[in-house]
Amino acid sequence: MAMKRLCVYCGSRMGDRPAYREAAALVGAELARRGVGLVYGGGRIGLMGVVADACLRGGGEVIGVIPGGLFADEIAHTGTDLRVVGSMHERKALMASLSDAFLALPGGIGTFEEFFETLTWAQLGIHTKPVGLLDAGGYYGPLLEMIERCESEGFLRRQERSRFHVGADTSALLDQLLA
Repeated sequence: MAMKRLCVYCGSRMGDRPAYREAAALVGAELARRGVGLVYGGGRIGLMGVVADACLRGGGEVIGVIPGGLFADEIAHTGTDLRVVGSMHERKALMASLSDAFLALPGGIGTFEEFFETLTWAQLGIHTKPVGLLDAGGYYGPLLEMIERCESEGFLRRQERSRFHVGADTSALLDQLLA
């Protein structure tokens, strides 16, 4: 089955390092170049806006999914195919149903939560879609160390760790997810 859409989780803030913005722009541009649609959180701010704008500039399909309350706060990217839902739970369910794979870029607690929920769904057999973590600028190093500790302390089986791909090279990681 050909990959039609990739769900991207990322920050609603830019972060302090240019590597994060560069990675988000590269992901958006690469998706457009490869003819793979972007599904994301629907914002026009932070890394969300960067990845969406880059995909749009490349002529790519961009579907944003945003809860109505955030839309009212005027952070919605109205230049996308914007889907307004009633809650964060609905947002995540719709994003998952529209996507063939998942990729987390740098972000905060919300990004972590989305990434780990997606992994939990895979562990529980709710989906079998590929999941990736883009370690732009080494951002996820400490998280990866904690995941390794979970495994070494007996809280995570090796097969669960193998449920997701990690890389710092955007193109190579997309190749793995889209294969």
